Amino acid sequence: MTAFDQDYQFFVSNFRKKTGIDLNLYKEQQMKRRLNSLRMKRGFSNFREYFKAIETDETLYLELLDRITINVSEFFRNRPRWKVLEEKILPYLLQTKTLKAWSAACSTGEEPYTLAMIINKKYPSTRLDLLATDIDEGALRKAKEGIYHERSIQEVPKEYIHTYFTVNQDLYYISDRIKNQVKFKKHNLLSDSFDDNYDLIICRNVMIYFTEEAKHQLYQKFSDSLRSGGILFVGSTEQIFNPVQYQLEPVETFFYRKMR
Repeated sequence: MTAFDQDYQFFVSNFRKKTGIDLNLYKEQQMKRRLNSLRMKRGFSNFREYFKAIETDETLYLELLDRITINVSEFFRNRPRWKVLEEKILPYLLQTKTLKAWSAACSTGEEPYTLAMIINKKYPSTRLDLLATDIDEGALRKAKEGIYHERSIQEVPKEYIHTYFTVNQDLYYISDRIKNQVKFKKHNLLSDSFDDNYDLIICRNVMIYFTEEAKHQLYQKFSDSLRSGGILFVGSTEQIFNPVQYQLEPVETFFYRKMR
C-alpha cells in the first residue's frame, strides 16, 4: 500500500467513526478522485490534515458531505418515467386510496415534491404518507425551505407551476400545501434500518455511486421494505439485471414489483 493509500485509508476510517458513513461502500476510484480534488482545492497537504480540519470547521465538513452525496436533482427528472408512474403505476397502487411512499436519497426535495404534486393534482382523494430521506443535512434544509432556481423546474408542466409555485425574483417557492405533505428525515441508506410495508419506494440516480456489494444489500433491503405488490422505482442508469434474486419482477422500465 502506498503512502497516499495509507493516508486515504486513515481518512476513511476516521470519517466512518465520526459520521457512520462507510466510504468503502462507494466506488473507490470515483470517491478517491472527488475527495482528493476537494482536499487539494482547500490547501491541505494530506488527508490527515484535512480530517483534523473538518473536525473543527463545520463549513468544511458540510462542504465535504455535499461533495460525497452529489446533490444533483430536478423536478420530473426523466419526465417520461414520471408519466408512466402517473398513468400506470399509481392507478394500480391506489386501489385502496392510500399510499405509503418513501423517497430515498431525496437530495434537495425535488423528487418527493414531484410525487406529492402528482398525487395532489391527479389523485386528490388519496391519503398520502410520504417520507423523504437523505444523509446530507444541508440538502435536507434546502428541501424543507422549498425554494428553487429555474433550472430545477424545467420539466415541470405549466399547470403545475401555476398551481404549486409562487415566483419571486426568479426563485420558485413551492406551496405550503405540497410542503406539508412531505416528512423529511436524515437517514443513512448504508447503515440505518428501514421501515416496512411501503407501497412505493423511489430511489433514483444514487446507486451508481455504490459498490456492487452495497447495491446488492440495498436492493434486498428495499425489497424487504415493500409490501407484497409494492413498487420500487429506480433511476435510468440503475436497471436491475436479475431482479428475481431480490423477490422483484419488472413491470415497466425501471419499475419493479415485490413478488407475492
